Amino acid sequence: MRQIGFSTGALAYADFQRGLGMMHRKQLPAIELSALRQNELIPLLDALPTLDLSEFNYISIHAPSQFEPELEAALWQRLSDETWREWPIVVHPDTLYDFSLWRELGSAICVENMDKRKPVGRSARELSSIFKQLPEASLCFDIGHARQYDPTMTEAYLILREFGERLRQVHVSEVNTSSRHDPLSYASILAFQAVAHLIPKHVPLILETPVKEEDIDTEIAKVREALPLDRHTMVA
Repeated sequence: MRQIGFSTGALAYADFQRGLGMMHRKQLPAIELSALRQNELIPLLDALPTLDLSEFNYISIHAPSQFEPELEAALWQRLSDETWREWPIVVHPDTLYDFSLWRELGSAICVENMDKRKPVGRSARELSSIFKQLPEASLCFDIGHARQYDPTMTEAYLILREFGERLRQVHVSEVNTSSRHDPLSYASILAFQAVAHLIPKHVPLILETPVKEEDIDTEIAKVREALPLDRHTMVA
């Protein structure tokens, strides 16, 4: 069975403590600690020693999705100080100004493919140029971004085929035309099924769907339908 969890930011906007509490009550095995806005990162990192994360088999940190260029070195340093934990640090490639800094983090960096708004990181070709600059980086495959960028799922297929060996986690949600995350619809479930066989069973699924606590189980059931495990889903 796939390991499934949530981004704290999806469950509780800008409140990782509340999101963590919801996941504790649901006993989910995977979690992404979200600091999508630059003012959320330092409080999150400062709180790490006090958080009970013992029940999670998989933990990642999502770095800010945008920040001032002059703050890059300071944010990089704080994230660098946490690499001893060996947790993936998810980054948006359009936020990386000085690749020589991020290259020093080696395999801790987990690059996420982008939605149609962004100027880089949307396609397999664009990701290839990113990975040339970050040769040790892994991939956070956002299947909702991939579908929004190319509804035929061809680009999703190409990304997974070309960078499957780098795959560390999968972001799951429906991304609408305004680039907002939504719960899965029947259409997105069918679309995601087309590439489910390219996602190895050991790769955690991190939901970014904004749902209430009472709807978590329903959304997880939809994700299991969208990305099922069967005899074909054993790609290394």
